[in-house]
Amino acid sequence: MKKIITMSLITAATTFAFGSTTDDQIANLQKQIDRLKSKQSKINAQSANDNIKWSADLRTSIDSINYDMADGSSRENNDLMALRLWLNMAYAPDSHNIFKAQLSMNKAFGSDFGDMNSNRAFSMGSMFDWTGNEALGDNSLRVRQAFWLYLGDEAFGADIPWTFSIGRRPSTNGFLSSLSQDDPAQSPLGHLINVEFDGLSSKLDLSTVTGIQGFSFKVCMGRGSTNATPMFSNSTSYVDNSDDLDSIDLAGFIFEPYNDGQFIVKTNYYKAFDLPGMEVDMTTGETTGFKQYGDMSGAGISILVDGVTEDGYLSTAKVFGSFAWTETNPYDGSAMLGSTDSESGTSYWFGAYLPVGEDNEYGTLGLEYNHGSQYWRPFTYAEDTMIGSKIAARGDAYELNYTYQINKSLSLQARYVNIDYEYTGSNGFFGNTSGASMKIDDVKDGAKMWKQLGGTQDPASTMNVVNNLMHSGMSQANAEAAAKDMGMAAAYMPSIVEAAQDFRFYLRYRF
Repeated sequence: MKKIITMSLITAATTFAFGSTTDDQIANLQKQIDRLKSKQSKINAQSANDNIKWSADLRTSIDSINYDMADGSSRENNDLMALRLWLNMAYAPDSHNIFKAQLSMNKAFGSDFGDMNSNRAFSMGSMFDWTGNEALGDNSLRVRQAFWLYLGDEAFGADIPWTFSIGRRPSTNGFLSSLSQDDPAQSPLGHLINVEFDGLSSKLDLSTVTGIQGFSFKVCMGRGSTNATPMFSNSTSYVDNSDDLDSIDLAGFIFEPYNDGQFIVKTNYYKAFDLPGMEVDMTTGETTGFKQYGDMSGAGISILVDGVTEDGYLSTAKVFGSFAWTETNPYDGSAMLGSTDSESGTSYWFGAYLPVGEDNEYGTLGLEYNHGSQYWRPFTYAEDTMIGSKIAARGDAYELNYTYQINKSLSLQARYVNIDYEYTGSNGFFGNTSGASMKIDDVKDGAKMWKQLGGTQDPASTMNVVNNLMHSGMSQANAEAAAKDMGMAAAYMPSIVEAAQDFRFYLRYRF
């Protein structure tokens, strides 16, 4: 374009030198310059509109993790190094339509946790596509997000801005859970939902008609698993697979009664259908497969104060509190979380993020605490710790983190998470065994009694326990039932995590 302008100026100057009047030549020259500038502006605009805007997020971390097992042993890894890459893209052809996507790689240093065995494939989301980009995998890029967003001006003919979005939605790193990740909050409430999901959402901004700042209502629906026969597995590709699990669906809403940017209140309700569980032989610890057990409902309210005071030290401080509830609805003849009855669970969560120095000059210090009851069960399988979801803990979890922005693009964080479990199954699924909620102290007492009554790892020793119980005056039927429970406790105890700790340090480059 510069060459074209230069040549045009030379041509105009030559013409000017050989006979035209000064005024005519100047006018002609100005017209050519204006015309060329107009063409250049159109080319630049077209080029910008046709290009996707890219950004990158590269995090290098090292974790020291430890598990304290119920049998007194411990399992650890003191130097788990990992590399996570997010490639973000966005494109807006006009003021109403937006495309966004994110490609992800997440791997351990020097390792390929790919599809080499079923456990690794499952952790990466091959059966339920909930943690495909959160679990350590290989060096392949995968789609973490890909969705289209429409921005409307008037819903139902009224002055109600609205949105509609469909695709692989941003359903991790939600409200409040994003604080410890030093990220903007995504769509869901992190107290209840933190998994990768495919679905749709539509939001009505009702603040203009109610006069209440941030007053909005958002409907969300998604599918967590699809029952379909893969291509070439038989002659009828993608039909319902009678040998596989039914599709898993979830629907709900997010209601914001108030949000002025400083005081933010969000509520959430959902219902999930046909939830799965992993069957485990309690005497051997071996997995026997998956099946579906029932439905589940959940609700929560989360409040964030972003700036405790108008001025001074606390003007950049953040404090929050959140309360959530879940309830199982097992199929007839099935048990969810170890119970055939409908069971309710609750969780509360508090935290504060305090500036270090004036205006966070030396970083931010975060403190969090959450507690979950016996039958608490959120969808937080993709929560970003190496020891599982702290929000899902049936017990107590504590977190301390420090984040410092070194320069515009580079930051560091040190983060410590400690989880003390009171009940089993906090990171399991929804069925009768892997997600079963048993008091850990009761399991330990049962295993101890099993050993005292002559029980060993040999199943034949069950008769020793039964006979000793009968000698104490117990009936044979009761003795056999008690021996079975104590034997399962003894077999299950070495795999029960009683407490877990994760210390992480990372360097993160974003541009």
